[in-house]
Parts: sequence; C-alpha cells; structure tokens
Amino acid sequence: MTIKDTAQAWEIRATETPFVGNKTSVRTDEVLMPDGSLVRRDYQVHPGSVAVLALDGEDRVLLIKQYRHPVRQKLWEIPAGLLDVPGENPLHAAQRELYEEAHVKAEDWRVLTDVYTTPGGCDEAVRIFLARGLAEADGERFEVEDEEADMEHARVPVDELVRGVLAGELHNNCLVVGVLALVAARSGEGIDALRPAQAPWPARPFEA
Repeated sequence: MTIKDTAQAWEIRATETPFVGNKTSVRTDEVLMPDGSLVRRDYQVHPGSVAVLALDGEDRVLLIKQYRHPVRQKLWEIPAGLLDVPGENPLHAAQRELYEEAHVKAEDWRVLTDVYTTPGGCDEAVRIFLARGLAEADGERFEVEDEEADMEHARVPVDELVRGVLAGELHNNCLVVGVLALVAARSGEGIDALRPAQAPWPARPFEA
C-alpha cells in the first residue's frame, strides 16, 4: 500500500458563509456522508501561506519573535506570510516575506515541505521553503506595522532549535515542521534531493 494523501471531494448539498473577515472567512457546508446522512461542517477559508527556513553559513536559522493574540504569546517563528493574490507564485511570495520581515535575500531556494496547518477546521495550506546563501537585501528596510513593529530577530543553531522543539519550548507550526524536516532531509537523501523551488503545488496552483 502506498502511503500518500489523495484528492477527494464529498458532495456538498448546501453552503453558506456566515462570516467574512479581512483576510479569511468562515464557511458552513452541508456534506453528504458515506452512510447517506447530512452533517454540517464549519471551517475557516484561508488564502494559503508561505514560510521560509533561512539557513546561514554557520548553520543558524533566521528567526523572528512576534506576538500572536489568539494564543496570548510571543512566539519564535520563521518568516512567513499570506498568499495575498489568488494564483500568486509561492516562491515570489516567500522572497517578499524574507525581505519584508528580515531584510534578507537568498541565492538558493528549495521546497522543504508542504503542509495543511489544521485540516480539521481550516483549509490553510502552507509551503515551507529552505533558503540558503543569505545576504543583506538591497535598498531600504520595509516599513512594518502592528504586531510586526514589535518583532525581535535572532539566528539560532539548528541543534538548539531541535532541542527546543522536543522540549516543548517552541510551538510555531512552520518553525517546528521546517526544522524537523531539515534534519530529516539531511539524514535521508540530502538537501540536493529536495524539490525545486518552482515544484507544482496542487493545494495552491500557480504559474511559474
């Protein structure tokens, strides 16, 4: 048996959108179950996101620390952001986020992994990139606001991050998945075996 996620869409008999926010909305679908019953499923509709595990020449990961109001914590994270435009190229979005949040550019980009953050209640899909060959970005720094105006920055060794993840000290989804995926890639077929930066992404199709 091949262990691989597969596309499938159960019949929707009715749908409504009781809430529409600035970036996301909430949808309620009436879904036909295999036994013929109908159930209502509420979920957040999300445009999708990208995240960047930026690794410097000293094997340190570039981190930001940002306040996240829903969990009432300041979390260490990797640079990330929304796919603001439908069909937006995720690599271009990732490059933009790395510039805006860290004023950094990178020479080498690979797809580290793709994930659904909370598929039981949200359709958010995230593509996590590995970026290497880091350098200071050209031009002026991007002007940040709101939570981003209070961000802290750090570069932390990979081994220290792994320890923090397993100790329950680091909780951001993209940071946890990205760091452990990097370690897995290194212990497996290696970084060169990772998918190219423009690899297809069925969850959020785009034009290269």
